[in-house]
This record gives sequence, C-alpha cells and structure tokens, in this order.
Amino acid sequence: MSAEKQIITIPEEYAGLRLDQALAKMFPEYSRSRLKDWLLLGAIAVEGRPKRPKDAVAGGETVTLEPQAEAAVVAEAEPMALDIVFEDDDLLIVNKAAGLVVHPGAGNHAGTLMNGLLHHVAALEEVPRAGIIHRLDKNTSGLLLVAKNLTAHTALVRLLAEREIERHYLAVCNGVLTGGGTIREPIGRHPVDRKRQSVQQKGKPAVTHYTVRERFAGFTYVDVKLETGRTHQIRVHFAHRRHALVGDPIYGGRLALPKGASEEVIQVLRHFKRQALHATRLAFVHPVSQQSMNFEVAPPKDFQCLIDTLRKGSTGG
Repeated sequence: MSAEKQIITIPEEYAGLRLDQALAKMFPEYSRSRLKDWLLLGAIAVEGRPKRPKDAVAGGETVTLEPQAEAAVVAEAEPMALDIVFEDDDLLIVNKAAGLVVHPGAGNHAGTLMNGLLHHVAALEEVPRAGIIHRLDKNTSGLLLVAKNLTAHTALVRLLAEREIERHYLAVCNGVLTGGGTIREPIGRHPVDRKRQSVQQKGKPAVTHYTVRERFAGFTYVDVKLETGRTHQIRVHFAHRRHALVGDPIYGGRLALPKGASEEVIQVLRHFKRQALHATRLAFVHPVSQQSMNFEVAPPKDFQCLIDTLRKGSTGG
C-alpha cells in the first residue's frame, strides 16, 4: 500500500471543529500526532494554503495531503538470516534469537535485527523504527511484530496502545510459586542505575498476569501475559516479588542452587547466562484484512534444555 497524495473535501458536518480534529476523522489510517506533524511541515494544505492545527474549519474546504516518509532510521541494510514466521504486504512476524539486539545503539551499530529487516524489506526505511512495533530485550527470544508500511504501522501501534495485541511469554523463575496471579506495580527508571528499571510508586502503570505451568525443585515454569509493555516489565515484576527469572544478569542476583541439586542441574544453571524468557505467542486482528491472527513458536534449544533438566532433577530421573 503506497502512501499517495490525497485530495478530500471536509464534510459540512465538521464545521466548527479544529482542523486537527477534522483531519483525524478524515484520515483515520494516520495517527493524530503524525497528521499534526505533517500540518506543521506544510504537507497538508487547506484550499492550497498551510493552516494551523487549532484553526477552525467551515466545511466544504479542499484538503490536500501528501504523506511524508519518515526516514528516521539510522541503520544500514545488512544481509541476515531471519526466521520469518509470517509475512504479507503489510506486516511480518519474526522469531528473534536470544543474543540478537533489536535496535542499533551505542556499541551496536551493525548486526542488529533492524539492520537485517532493512535488507529484507528496503521500504522499511520509510517507516518509523523500521516498522518494529514492540521491543524484546537482547537476550529474550521469540516473536516480534513488524509493520511494512505507514498505514499498517499506525494501526498496529494503535492496537498495542489499546491492549488489543496479546503477547504471551514462557519464563522460568526462582522459587516455587503456589499459584498464578497478577502483578500490578508501576515501573520507572531506577533512581541510581539508569540502565535498570524498578518498581516505583511514581512510575508508569504496569500489569503482568501469570499462571503456573509446572513446578520444579526450587523453580517454577510459568505462562506470562502482558497487559502493558514497560521496559523489562516481566523481569522487574518477578524480581520485585523475589522470584527473579533464572539467568537474569541484571535483576537475578546471585545464582541460588536448590539443596540436593544434581550435578547436571548445577551445570545447566551455571551455564544459562540469559534471562529464561521466551515470547511464545502473538494474537491480534490484522490491520488490513481484519482476520484474526494467532502465532506461536516453541522456545529455543537452550530454554528447552533448561526445562528438561529441571524436570529431570525434580523427579530424580
């Protein structure tokens, strides 16, 4: 879907509305903030002239909209083997490997998922953040959603904000949980360590739902569903409850080995150097076809080996 020039007449019934309000109704495929930016850039004209967002409309005016590519991507296209689970003209879903950085940053200008996506779909250069809708930490594996054009990007960002995209994770935490539940604790940047997040009463609302999948000696295998998507949310919430994820290098603290653990369990735990977290399932309504989409991927080998070893160690097998 190319973003072509559009010429539309403002409906008479919109008389008296602010221009930005009228535009939001006329062009629902674009976010209000994006339309405002285009107004200020002069990419939207009313009767051939630029207008301010707060200007009132009379109804009947002709609006010309020339969508602007947002080439805010500062990454180079780079050949990369991508594990693509689904792809069509509007979006793609990739199964990200643990250890792969999603966005370029300090010390990571190349070799990121964004570099690979830009090589796979050159048009992503015109989409904010190369179309990447949500984040996964470097050492979290699993499903990541990418929009391939501005229209799909706007719709998917809106779905995410309205909590209409289901994101399910598998995790292994320290300690034995008695049952499932919900963690409702606000999260903000740590007051001392700026690379960390922490539970803070003045932070942003964060809600994590979880159910127990399996219990092991000293550990619990859980299904997690995100209601919100704060940075490091699952890791911070479980650490706050004193059930940090196994292997978490930031929030996990010192490795706690259960009493009587076998040598095999000890070795697997000592060599599991990332948080035991896998984005296993995504479910949402396709922004264009309106079809229900549901994708699920099994955890990678290191995660499955951890599960198998903990299970074996708990049964004495």
